[in-house]
Amino acid sequence: MTQNSKWLLAAKQYPSTTLLIGLSALGWLMVSTNYSFSVRHLSFTYGGDYWRLLTPIFLHFGIVHFTFNSIWLSMLGSRIENLMGSIHLTLLVLLSGLISNLSQFWWSGAPNFGGMSGVIYSLLGYLWIGNILAPRAGLALPQGIFGFMIGWLFLCMTPLLPAVFGVGIANAAHVGGLLCGMLTGLAFGVVLRFRRES
Repeated sequence: MTQNSKWLLAAKQYPSTTLLIGLSALGWLMVSTNYSFSVRHLSFTYGGDYWRLLTPIFLHFGIVHFTFNSIWLSMLGSRIENLMGSIHLTLLVLLSGLISNLSQFWWSGAPNFGGMSGVIYSLLGYLWIGNILAPRAGLALPQGIFGFMIGWLFLCMTPLLPAVFGVGIANAAHVGGLLCGMLTGLAFGVVLRFRRES
């Protein structure tokens, strides 16, 4: 099987995950080629342009930012999409994107932020809590992933990474996303556990 065939197979198997990565790539390209347009039309706002409550999750400020988020999205999103379905994953992303964006704006008051990492932390929290309450082999996180990501969360809260990369980090989006994912994981975990026991 050629590399192109593998990519096509993965895209067919995980359409929502693939679409989210594609939209993130588009967001990175838009920021890279026309920053002012991207910020003016896609950054967070409360009023009027309602799509801007969600669009910041697709804006990526550099290739490292995009690549890092895409790797985690493919790892976590594909697990959920494979077992729970594309609509389930899409609804989780919409909810967690909204909550993480609102959290960041509420905390910072600044609209110019972006990235999928709040959603990624939500998917992490969802998988972690959901799998504790209603274990499913395909949803289990690889060993050490949760600890690494929580360590990264705290590292991002220090001045080290902004100093190294020269950009701010949307820590409130990370925390808001994680809490959102834990709560949705709790809700779905309880429902699945109840169904198994009834």
